[in-house]
Amino acid sequence: MSLLPILRWPDPRLSQRCAEVGSVADVAGLVSDLFETIYDAPGRGLAAPQVGAMVRVFVMDAGWKDGEMTPRACINPEITWASDERVTGPEGCLSIPGVTAEVVRHARIRLAYTDLTGEVQEVDLAGAEAIVAQHEYDHLDGLVHFDRLEAEARSALVADYEALAQGSCQ
Repeated sequence: MSLLPILRWPDPRLSQRCAEVGSVADVAGLVSDLFETIYDAPGRGLAAPQVGAMVRVFVMDAGWKDGEMTPRACINPEITWASDERVTGPEGCLSIPGVTAEVVRHARIRLAYTDLTGEVQEVDLAGAEAIVAQHEYDHLDGLVHFDRLEAEARSALVADYEALAQGSCQ
């Protein structure tokens, strides 16, 4: 296992749709590295394109900072159902450090994915798990949480992020 460098937005790879994974064995090492990287960062989720691997894989552990570790590796995930109920809350991103955005998400989702054993899983997620899964799933389609905002809110947060980035270069 090794720590992976996390790409920073606006790296163009963060705007690209990822390819399906053909074999679980092909991404087993990547999954281990993604877990090591999120726990070190520290984050709650990390998608493969955030480290430059353009495949449909993300890892998440929504509760480890507050309690027990519940790691979940999602290979070729699909959101198969989403509730009509929406929630709005702050989201940060390891690829856009230093700023958070108030993002509207589905309160509950059903997520189908292949796990590391090659088995297809389908789980109902709510709360932080649903939010993290939707955020990471967006990365696989080339979206960042800024893309979920109204134009004015997005512009303000982009300006904040650019100001932070310039400040760290001085």
